[in-house]
Amino acid sequence: MIDLNNHRPIFRNRNGHSNPYRIVLLLALLMAGLFVLRGYQSGQVEALFLPTPTPTRIPRSYALEGETQFVAGNLPAAIAAYQRAMELEPTNARLIAELARIQTYYSSLSTTDAIRVERLRAARENIDKATELAPEDSFVLAIRAFVYDWNSVYAGEDAQRYLNEAEQSVIRALQFDSNNALAHAYYAEILIDQQKYVQADESMRQALERGADLMDVHRVSGYVQESLGDYRAAIEEYLKAAEITPNFTPLYIRIGANYRTLGLKRAEVVGSDHPEVKEYYEQALSYYAKAVAINKQIGVQDPIPYLAIGRTYSQMGEFFAASLNVRTALGMLPADPDIYGQLGLVYFRARNYESAIPALQCAVRGCDAAISCEVRQCNPDVDPPIEIQGLELSPASLIYYYTYGSVLAGMHRPGLDYCQEAVKVLAEVRARYGSDPTIRAIIDPSEQICASYGIQAP
Repeated sequence: MIDLNNHRPIFRNRNGHSNPYRIVLLLALLMAGLFVLRGYQSGQVEALFLPTPTPTRIPRSYALEGETQFVAGNLPAAIAAYQRAMELEPTNARLIAELARIQTYYSSLSTTDAIRVERLRAARENIDKATELAPEDSFVLAIRAFVYDWNSVYAGEDAQRYLNEAEQSVIRALQFDSNNALAHAYYAEILIDQQKYVQADESMRQALERGADLMDVHRVSGYVQESLGDYRAAIEEYLKAAEITPNFTPLYIRIGANYRTLGLKRAEVVGSDHPEVKEYYEQALSYYAKAVAINKQIGVQDPIPYLAIGRTYSQMGEFFAASLNVRTALGMLPADPDIYGQLGLVYFRARNYESAIPALQCAVRGCDAAISCEVRQCNPDVDPPIEIQGLELSPASLIYYYTYGSVLAGMHRPGLDYCQEAVKVLAEVRARYGSDPTIRAIIDPSEQICASYGIQAP
């Protein structure tokens, strides 16, 4: 026990003399303490164990953010969040598979095949990583089937190989888990793409029995019904999917497309001016407008709904409204040649050939900044100059090519040497698609017009 009443100096050595080294050490410690205290008070030194200013997030938090953004309809933000999660946890196969799923859906919001193919390629690379990490995971294999099925549409010579890969993956997914509702749904989608309608219907029935609460299940069910020509049933299924994910705009685009198809088919019977036809078109416009409203709410600039609205107005014969909406889409993607082509078609159908020519030129051959600004009706003193790279001739751009060639031939006059370009464009179309009698019926009259002026393809 220490005697606190003892008046001996506390810091004394045993022989009673002071230790100078110990005194120096204590003075140094005292000075160091004063220095730390001053630094702490001035903010230059922080206390230990305080939380960091930007706490490190765990992968699961990014995954939850991605899931939330997907439900909210913001697919770019969802992809970004899942990519961050993947960076932090690169061996989580299900997380990577979910990223691939969203990337695949994101491809549907593309305006050109080139953009769509690039997004699908990214999804394919990620799902292959996930499959390497978890080759026997039923969920991962089901997503792989979905990704490869959608890739097959734009795979060219590899289409059948991708479709086979999709089917093999979904069969394995069901071998590991026969109750996997997603696998049954994706199998139905694959079977529809293989034109195996009876088997697709059976697979879809099993998917609905097991996963009636899943958006993907009802989305595929809508696709099956749409492929079978039952557009009303397709609309009902897409609406059920939209009840589960009400901000997923591709669903409203499909609903609108099915209403527009109903309008077109009804117009063939009763005429385009019939009230029932107009009602179908109005329904289509209302769902496209819903997609626009959702995108505005979440701050996403997506031209797809505006293009769909423009197409619908064009079919209704309301070309001014159609051109306004397509130009709105063009304002979002002013360097996209496909949108120039769609605007050119609107002008062509409205018989505004003078405006159709520069728009179609940008789509087919490309155009300089002055012409693109003319088409966009931009302010050259404010808007940045944009040169447009034309589209290569393909099934997707074919309509732009033969329409451009036709309108050039039709507008040819002495002093307006449009036929020189028209015969070149039409010759390209003939070389690639001349075996199609419908295409020949379109390009033959235009070539004959130019031939009457003594201008033929070299």
